[in-house]
Amino acid sequence: MKVAIIFGSKSDTDKMKGAASVLKEFDVEYEAYVLSAHRVPEKLMDTIKRIEAKGCECIIAGAGLAAHLPGVIASHTVLPVIGVPINAAVNGMDSLLSIVQMPKSIPVATVGINNSYNAGMLAVQMLSLKYPEIKDKLIEYRKNMKEKFIKENEEGVEF
Repeated sequence: MKVAIIFGSKSDTDKMKGAASVLKEFDVEYEAYVLSAHRVPEKLMDTIKRIEAKGCECIIAGAGLAAHLPGVIASHTVLPVIGVPINAAVNGMDSLLSIVQMPKSIPVATVGINNSYNAGMLAVQMLSLKYPEIKDKLIEYRKNMKEKFIKENEEGVEF
């Protein structure tokens, strides 16, 4: 397993599926967990230790409301953590600010509100630094994305 996806509530499953879809597309092994920094902190700590021992290289963590989960995870591991703020209140701005405003020396990379897809892409980019086969797939993905965009828009836009 190269990536762990952790989020705080089963109700966030649909919002976190984007990360899993990207990882599947790039053939990146992952495991997903529903764990709360507040309700089951001991289980979270045990899981972090277990995934580190299994060779996990990056953690994607989704959280809403107080959004402590990504920061708590980052404080217990040196693995890169990518935070996904989830819209649970205040249009997700509370979650976004909770994740990006980490104290000095405990960073959490952060993507847009509900944008677990980009979290998956960022994990793929990180892994592409180490794994040439992932880098090759990423280069091909970007090439195809550009070609598709050009083809879809070369005729202009009609209103």
